[in-house]
Amino acid sequence: MKAIINGKIILKDGIVENKALLFDDKIIGLADDAAAADEIIDAQGMYVSPGFVDVHIHGYLGEDASDGSEEGLRRMAQGVLQNGVTSFLPTTMTVAWSEIEKAFEAIRRLMPESRTADFSGAQILGCHAEGPFINPSKKGAQAAEAILPPDAEKLLAHKDVVRMVTFAPEMPGGVDFAQKIRQESDIVLSIGHTNATYEEAMAAIDAGADHITHTFNAMSALSHRAPGVVGAAFCSDAYCELIADTFHIHPGLFKFFNKTKGDKLVLITDCTRAGGLQDGEYTLGGQPIFVKGIECRLADGTIAGSVLKMNDAVRNFRDHAGVSLCEAVNCASLYAARSIGADACKGSLEAGKDADVVLMDEACNVHAVFVCGVKKV
Repeated sequence: MKAIINGKIILKDGIVENKALLFDDKIIGLADDAAAADEIIDAQGMYVSPGFVDVHIHGYLGEDASDGSEEGLRRMAQGVLQNGVTSFLPTTMTVAWSEIEKAFEAIRRLMPESRTADFSGAQILGCHAEGPFINPSKKGAQAAEAILPPDAEKLLAHKDVVRMVTFAPEMPGGVDFAQKIRQESDIVLSIGHTNATYEEAMAAIDAGADHITHTFNAMSALSHRAPGVVGAAFCSDAYCELIADTFHIHPGLFKFFNKTKGDKLVLITDCTRAGGLQDGEYTLGGQPIFVKGIECRLADGTIAGSVLKMNDAVRNFRDHAGVSLCEAVNCASLYAARSIGADACKGSLEAGKDADVVLMDEACNVHAVFVCGVKKV
């Protein structure tokens, strides 16, 4: 049994000091001292946080989930540990269906390995398929030639690996697609890359969609006479993703986002293969993207993913939304895990859950990471 002492322990409802966090592969609980532990880790006053769960990340360190490379996925999994991410959904783009299936297969093969103690990266919880069942008019950085009409059978063939799908419900057959996916699988239905009206979005939510992909971006906007998908997002109980890089959404809206969505707010990175690398030219979904600072764009200026790190997202949200660090961490851990049905084992430091633990300082710089009790960083 291990024990972390001298830390500020971030629980889902507050921060506790002068306690030891006890764990092996699972969280055992809090204790007044570490006398029973076989190994003691001194947090030296740092925060002891649950590991972050990124449900929308395309790539990192030059790798991309759509490449269909096991080695690339391993490199991603290792890289995101440095940002406090202990589990994630590698996210595919709208590329040729054969390429998407190749990516599914690579993720399928690696998922069991990622659950072992010897795996050197964050755990892979499944795949987020961002498309290809989207609206060409809101494709953003997705490839128009690879967009397909909603086809539940195509996706259900991979329901063992796909944990979430982003789709446009207004496309012909979109609501039927949602109903069939909901009836025959546990795949989370997320509305995104969509020009749906408020009414069409609400119909999809009624049909089982309960997640909104990178809210505000690549969707019909909020207007007082045409509320659009953004209006449906804030008027419903759907989980809403937020890219908190201060570029995709103005930081002045973070407080509004928090007050409106509360525990249905999920921080994501939407990170591309350029994440963790220098400014320059990279690719996303087969298209060239250009990275300068926190901005990723296609040649025509279209925003194309991000280079956001999850620990930076937590810090940005804390600072601009005016919330406690505890609540900002919840958005990157507990609420994210809950949004994909993984909160029984992920997302908080509750007894019985996987011992995914991060030590970080006041600026959210990551100093140590444990995945299922094994020190990885």
